Amino acid sequence: MNPAGPNAVRARPDRRAPGLAGFGSLWHLALRFLGSLSPAGPRPEDTSWAEERLSERERALFARMSGADRRHAIGVAREALRLAERDGLSEDELPAGFLPAALLHDVGKVESRLGTFGRVLATLLAIALGRRRLQGWQGPVGSQFARYLAHDRLGSELLAAAGSDAMTVSWARDHHLPDERWRVEAQLAGYLKAADGD
Repeated sequence: MNPAGPNAVRARPDRRAPGLAGFGSLWHLALRFLGSLSPAGPRPEDTSWAEERLSERERALFARMSGADRRHAIGVAREALRLAERDGLSEDELPAGFLPAALLHDVGKVESRLGTFGRVLATLLAIALGRRRLQGWQGPVGSQFARYLAHDRLGSELLAAAGSDAMTVSWARDHHLPDERWRVEAQLAGYLKAADGD
């Protein structure tokens, strides 16, 4: 693998406001919100492309994701592949878990059962009040918010139970962490993070 080619993607320093830690930039949040206003799923050819890169059990998890989340995931996977190819890495040279990691990094959001506006409210409250405080809320809505905010952990658990590659499981758990805490090889994680846009 090309460890640090001339175009290697490096993690950007985290310049977000402290309250945004783990949520991406405001620009990323705004784009995700606008993209989620349409419930339509990806085009059939894009769905086929994604499903060809997933195991049977991963395809079942992918199908549970909202249309907007599946569109986002396919966009992330295609962009991560483009970045790797730019550095001379073909799809065949990438680890088996690389594209599933891109396609399923947000799969834990299915456990919250929150729609677009519930997710927006959970994110805004977590930014204003703090993630830990919100995760301690009880009751039906509070527990939905808590599950949404824990989607990284929940996603990694779903993927581990589905028998996914260790890289796929790790990236679901780590994709909102600072780069020094990533368990995925730095260059590959850099492609995935840059493709996600947050």
